[in-house]
Amino acid sequence: MAENQIRVMRVIARMNVGGPAIQISGLARNLDHERFNQRIYAGICDAGERDYAKEVAKDVVIHHVPGLSQSINPIKDLRAIFYLIRQIRAFEPDIIHTHTFKAGFVGRIAALMSFKDVKIVHTFHGHILHGYFSPAVNKFIIAIERYLAKKSDVLIAVGEVVRDDLLSARIGHPEQYQIVPPGLVFNSSKSKAEARAELDLKPEDKVISFIGRITKIKRVDRFLDVVELLQKSETNLKVLVAGEGDLFPQMKEIAKQRDLSIQWLGWVDDVEPIIQASDLVLLTSDNEGTPISLIQAALAGVPVVATDVGSVSNVVLDQKTGFLASLRVVDIAEKVCEILQNPELAKDLGTQAKLIAAQKYGVLRLAKDHEKIYLELIG
Repeated sequence: MAENQIRVMRVIARMNVGGPAIQISGLARNLDHERFNQRIYAGICDAGERDYAKEVAKDVVIHHVPGLSQSINPIKDLRAIFYLIRQIRAFEPDIIHTHTFKAGFVGRIAALMSFKDVKIVHTFHGHILHGYFSPAVNKFIIAIERYLAKKSDVLIAVGEVVRDDLLSARIGHPEQYQIVPPGLVFNSSKSKAEARAELDLKPEDKVISFIGRITKIKRVDRFLDVVELLQKSETNLKVLVAGEGDLFPQMKEIAKQRDLSIQWLGWVDDVEPIIQASDLVLLTSDNEGTPISLIQAALAGVPVVATDVGSVSNVVLDQKTGFLASLRVVDIAEKVCEILQNPELAKDLGTQAKLIAAQKYGVLRLAKDHEKIYLELIG
């Protein structure tokens, strides 16, 4: 290791398939290796989740943290904290950068308890202030985040809406925040016809896809309601769902009872062919950070209909790269129909989405943004 390298210790609760794992893998590959020496520390995935590092980003080295997971367990969490303290003292990082709430808590507490002169950075890939917990639990989480924000040198938000929500909850101060949108690369070399052939889809099919965890905040129940409306008016409609989660069996059963024609693909290592095969990507969440699946859709030139929540509006420019909708099922379904029934509109939306996403959401831009933050902190 070169003496002048900046040492970055990156901590995340788990590398499950999803946006944070994709971002961290992109940073592992693209941060300047001559100037930075980074190590990634992560816990284990929950039951029913797939490990992105083990199944997709196999080239990314992960240091396993005993006891660290998404679920709360005081004994295991203490074990993870003390393990990280030992690693901090051994690695002697210049910067500790934590990602997501659980790792933000464990990692920042470990940094403080190590009594080392280290800069602390935390990334909010979204937040859990709305739609996850009861009001009492939310108050407790906000209190923790307020305290840890005071101990952090830089707070990164993936979008302005996420930052503004956090500031409204008095988490951190405006001068602490940096906006760093996600960054990735769309690798698929398949044509739309090739991607459809692999999924047993016909050229004339109208294909919409849902990509994400099958869990409460994603409102897959709302998605099913939209599909039910669409099936009444759209011929040759095909629906793809890529992902699993705690509500996966329940949603499949509901779809079966309601005779909804859906291909449940489960966890998919590479969602790019699914996006490539789609005429439209649909998101029906109650809350979001900056959804990676929508950026992937944009990079592929596929229009999106999404609920106008969180930082979705940073990715989907309403009526320019896709449509933003209210939480009402009828509103969402009408906007989906408008795109499916107007191929020229779909083409224009997709073209604009691809041009804008290539500029805003490239993985090299993500790496450069982080390098700038790190150098300013150390310099």
